Amino acid sequence: MLSQIRRLWDLLIAIAKLPHAHLEFDMALAPAEVSATYRNFTRRHPRYRIIGNKTIGAALLDTGQFASGAHYRDAIGERNWGGFFARRAVARGYQFTRIDRNRYVDAIHAINQSMPERQGRPMAAGYQDRVAHYTDRENFRYFGVLDASGKLVAYCELGIYGNFALFSRLLGYRNNDGVMHFMIVEIVSMLIAERSVRYAMYDTWFGASAGLQRFKTILGFKPYRVRYALLGVASLCPVT
Repeated sequence: MLSQIRRLWDLLIAIAKLPHAHLEFDMALAPAEVSATYRNFTRRHPRYRIIGNKTIGAALLDTGQFASGAHYRDAIGERNWGGFFARRAVARGYQFTRIDRNRYVDAIHAINQSMPERQGRPMAAGYQDRVAHYTDRENFRYFGVLDASGKLVAYCELGIYGNFALFSRLLGYRNNDGVMHFMIVEIVSMLIAERSVRYAMYDTWFGASAGLQRFKTILGFKPYRVRYALLGVASLCPVT
């Protein structure tokens, strides 16, 4: 009992110290997708009803703190950090690229099926079936990592929602080549160069396993307390 109280107290202290971020959803980008995601992020948390679903502990990377992609890679370049593993992937012949998912239907399905569970949880039902044809969403970009033979070994679906980009799907084969680090490093470097968004978001922090928290940390993500606003609809107010 005392240990549970101590963990709760430590969590409350951590929450109180979180930096703040203001994330804007822009309806002009894709009205249906943006408004649906805004509603999901700002609805009541399923367990902690007094807070918004993704308002406490959002895993964010502030792209504005870096002068360039090279500056970002240097900041996470120490041994066993994200930049280090990204360099390993490059040295082993991997290439980052934008992809047309319909050219890689079977490859994406094979990646989805490559492990029955990830982060200690069974793969969601949405990953089980082979998708015959993909339809691109207007506010999304799609990326992949190819090995030296041209095989797709990882892919990412990145949503642009306003002043932030959201890593939606991010999946690859498990190996020690730094493939996933490489893909995230390349995407974040691209966002820094474009200056089109202020933040990159990689889901939430406190619900993630220790291993996933470490993965996010070495790529430059940190937990934030977030305020959301929906631009383009005057009747909907920001949620804190």
